[in-house]
Amino acid sequence: MLQGNLTSTSEFYLVGFSDMPQWNGFFLAVFVFSYILTLFGNFVIILIIILDSSLHSPMYLFLCNLSILDIFCTSVTAPQVMDLYSSMNYMISFSNCISQVYFFLVFTNAEFFLLPVMAYDRYVAICCPLRYNVLMNNNVCIILALAPWAFGILDTLSYTILTSRLSYLGSHVINHFFCDLTALMKLSCSDTSTIELITFVDGVLFGFVPFFLTLISYAYIIFSIVKIRSVHGRRKAFSTCSSHLTLVVLFYGTIISMYMRPSSMYSPAQDKLFAVFYTTVIPVVNPLIYSLRNQDVKNAFKRVILGAS
Repeated sequence: MLQGNLTSTSEFYLVGFSDMPQWNGFFLAVFVFSYILTLFGNFVIILIIILDSSLHSPMYLFLCNLSILDIFCTSVTAPQVMDLYSSMNYMISFSNCISQVYFFLVFTNAEFFLLPVMAYDRYVAICCPLRYNVLMNNNVCIILALAPWAFGILDTLSYTILTSRLSYLGSHVINHFFCDLTALMKLSCSDTSTIELITFVDGVLFGFVPFFLTLISYAYIIFSIVKIRSVHGRRKAFSTCSSHLTLVVLFYGTIISMYMRPSSMYSPAQDKLFAVFYTTVIPVVNPLIYSLRNQDVKNAFKRVILGAS
């Protein structure tokens, strides 16, 4: 019935998890709770890094960047989902849908490029400590901090332009809880082979390459950790490294598996499950793993709180 009423491309209907109406309250609570935690955790990290001069170093500049990206990325999808379940408003305009595709991919792609930058910074600090100030000087840090944003903005333009020009004369029902690129391509009655080819090439160049660069940096870091004589120091370093690597593999793995599959392997249920993970879980866990387990950040937090009280 809904499909028959939607005869123009002015609006789309988001299915969300409507096939499980008994879970609506649960999904709303999950998204609200995770969104609040994401905002709180990442805002705290940003505030501490800005206010405490001891954290004014390349490592924390990149961590601040990561927190900003996590806030922006989850803010693209979470409010939409919360409105969907609180007001039962499943409609989204075509322009808002395309905007959501664009901004979500901008922030996701930017994080794809930021993670290898952060890994390279740790590699230089641990494996080349005497050359750190030379290799990570102010100019290099500014370039490395801005480059992920520039890549994300420019790289996403092609997807957005091509997606906005697709024809949606048939069904306007998007089987997702936000406007996702793969869901829109599956919905279109146009030939999407060009977008699929660009997605595949882009995924190889700007998906697998950053992923492997990140893994290579951590491999060198782990090799250096093995040389640490202190058992306690080695165990602590391995714990931190393994946490970082777990998040890196989960982040890259879920997104690459979604956007680099052939359209014939499209699975709405699986995509929604992956999307819940990288839009809610990872933005919440990132500040805990990358920042709040860091002793320098803990000390800075105490100084900032005590200074404010």
